[in-house]
Amino acid sequence: MTADPEWQKSSYCGEGEACVYVLATPGHLVRVADRADPAHLVLATTQAAWADFLRAVKEHG
Repeated sequence: MTADPEWQKSSYCGEGEACVYVLATPGHLVRVADRADPAHLVLATTQAAWADFLRAVKEHG
């Protein structure tokens, strides 16, 4: 039996629940939600596209 994957909270979050959570599984999609609840999924993308997005945010703010 495998453990349920854990959502990671963005390090840029403030207090409260207004935050972005990310779940990445090796070889699979990256899931992004507005809270640590898979039922509130707002985006699913490939790991390559997610890496490109993060790189662009870091470079351009």
